[in-house]
Amino acid sequence: MSQPVDVPTHLNSLIASSHPQLRDAVLPKLLSSIHTIAGHLRTSPSVTQVGTANAFGDDQLNVDVLAEEAIRKTIDACPAIVTASSEEDPVEKSSKSTSSEDQGKEVYTLAFDPLDGSSIIAPNWSVGTIIGVWEGASALHQPPDTKQIASILGVLGPRTTAIVALRLPGTKGSCFEVGYADDGTMQVIRPDVQLTQASEVKTRYFAPANMRAAAEDQRYLNLINRFIMQKYTLRYSGGLVPDVVHALVKGHGVYISPVTEQSKAKLRRLYELAPIALIMECAGGAALDSATGKRVLETAVEDTDERGGLICGNKEEAEAAMKSLLQ
Repeated sequence: MSQPVDVPTHLNSLIASSHPQLRDAVLPKLLSSIHTIAGHLRTSPSVTQVGTANAFGDDQLNVDVLAEEAIRKTIDACPAIVTASSEEDPVEKSSKSTSSEDQGKEVYTLAFDPLDGSSIIAPNWSVGTIIGVWEGASALHQPPDTKQIASILGVLGPRTTAIVALRLPGTKGSCFEVGYADDGTMQVIRPDVQLTQASEVKTRYFAPANMRAAAEDQRYLNLINRFIMQKYTLRYSGGLVPDVVHALVKGHGVYISPVTEQSKAKLRRLYELAPIALIMECAGGAALDSATGKRVLETAVEDTDERGGLICGNKEEAEAAMKSLLQ
């Protein structure tokens, strides 16, 4: 097994001199913020509502506010991040100058979910942070395939880890995993995260979100029954980040969040779907809109509250599940 390497060394091997701020400041500081958020969770004796709601009407927890503040401080410390929005504050706001004089400079937009999985925080399950990094001064009305150039999934559990995807223009993309020590020191513990061909794995995994929708959609019920009859192993916690990362750790898995007439789409395209889709594609997998069958990254995000369904994981598994739901 290869020895872990430090994050700056690994980023230097992946990012050319054309993106020095991304390499030297944006990604390292964002990765450090994951450790900060994990510290807030560990040192919060309880998880309580603070009596406010975000713009989408979701009740805010004390740890939601702390996670948001941690990333906002990182944004303030990165001159190249000129615009940001989040699930807690879903309005793109320019924090720094984006005048015509800045055209051609290295500038980025951040779209993030500071703490994904609020419903399972109280029982102390693993949750996550989702971050998408977009080139330019806005993530809206842009082609995700080319403008979202990096994403981070921070896993906040017994250990703190992060999965990072990077796909600069003209490259096929890369995906790697970072581990954290107690003091915040970071190491690249897996320099090349890749999903495995389904035919090469001994254990196949499935994560069926919103299983209640199976009572409304016979196709979803049939798909779940097929997984059971073919002896797939259930791995579903109700947390989007840990359920997706489980597949990336094991090398196999398919996550399904269907959309039906009664069960509307819940996952926000800007803050959840697009970053996860980039991770999956850079790891050799697929991320599809469960309502249309299209790649998540095919369609520009026009509004911060756009939502969609998701099927992601090993490419052949995701495509087979998609075919079952659309037949």
